[in-house]
Amino acid sequence: MRKVTLRKLFLALVLTIAGFVGGLLLTTRLHITADSTANDVVALPVSTTAPAVPATQSRPAPAPAAPAVASAGPDFTRVAGQAVKGVANISSLQVVRTSNSPFAADPFFRYFFGEQDDVFGTRDRRSLSLGSGVVISSDGYVVTNNHVVGDNMQQISVALTNKREVRGRLIGTDPATDIALIKLNVKDLPVVPWGDSAQLKIGEWVLAIGSPFQLSNTVTAGIVSATGRTNVGFADYEDFIQTDAAINPGNSGGALVNTRGELVGINTGIFSQSGGYQGIGFAVPSNLAKHVIDDLLKYGEVRRGSIDFRVDTMTSDLAEQVGTSTTHGALVMQMLRNSPSYEAGLRPGDVIVGFNSQNIEDASQLRRLVADSKIGTTATLKIVRNNRTVEMKIPIESSASTSSRRRR
Repeated sequence: MRKVTLRKLFLALVLTIAGFVGGLLLTTRLHITADSTANDVVALPVSTTAPAVPATQSRPAPAPAAPAVASAGPDFTRVAGQAVKGVANISSLQVVRTSNSPFAADPFFRYFFGEQDDVFGTRDRRSLSLGSGVVISSDGYVVTNNHVVGDNMQQISVALTNKREVRGRLIGTDPATDIALIKLNVKDLPVVPWGDSAQLKIGEWVLAIGSPFQLSNTVTAGIVSATGRTNVGFADYEDFIQTDAAINPGNSGGALVNTRGELVGINTGIFSQSGGYQGIGFAVPSNLAKHVIDDLLKYGEVRRGSIDFRVDTMTSDLAEQVGTSTTHGALVMQMLRNSPSYEAGLRPGDVIVGFNSQNIEDASQLRRLVADSKIGTTATLKIVRNNRTVEMKIPIESSASTSSRRRR
């Protein structure tokens, strides 16, 4: 009986020890397995090796490549390098007549007493005007601004990009558009080809090339800010391209080119309260400049349509003065009694709101449409008189004939 009891105790002790050892081994293995899995998870984000894929499974599509870093901006090096060869530096020696009166600089005195040149006399002084010009033909024709060469020009010097300076001959000017044409006795010049300014879009890149502050071959970039800009006060015929490409004194007469290196404008002026660049520059469209140059070469003058009466842009104040509710259009201010328009029935105080089926917003638009009309034709005007709308026909004359009639 005692032997049986001892055998049972020994067996129980063995089973207990075996269970303890087995549990210890299982716990240790589970701990090692858990540690191994955690390490693998931590290592996955920094691993550069893709996990193995069984042969029976298709490999996933590769992730899309990261987008390339955008360029810092458009590359104008080729266009600028070619276009600068056809832009010259122009200096014009002019004679300016000034009064000897000690009150010449006093606007109050001049307003009440006039210039008084007959009392104090006058004197002539020389003035040097600096600007730019664009070579438009290999045989030496250069276009620039009228205000660069001036009214009393005595000598024109043109500095080419090869450092050669030659004397220029004035072919003709058109003050209405501020365009002038110069001829150089030079052959095989690099030119800037004509572009179509009618195709320009707002926001399109353009380059302004000229000699601001006598710094030759200066290139600035910007966009077309507006087209068909009028009422800026630079010329009688206004249809400007507005740009934010930097234009400064000395850029006048220089080139405005597109991204194909084509001439789309002649830089003419800036709007500035400081005298320098403020992001608003204006250029004569190339199509208009080319028309002016063609007339200067063919006729020696620009032949454009004209009307024999003076107009001003309609405003609310003028509408109140003439007793009409119309606040847009062109108001007829003055005309001669012997003029064809007067004989056709037009009178001062009439408001022109239509020209050949086109609505008229201001006087500048009317002048531009008249100038573009064929000389000798008849235009149909829609006018407002005493708050009633009527139509009448007036003749389109040449600018030379209307100027002659006014002088008489």
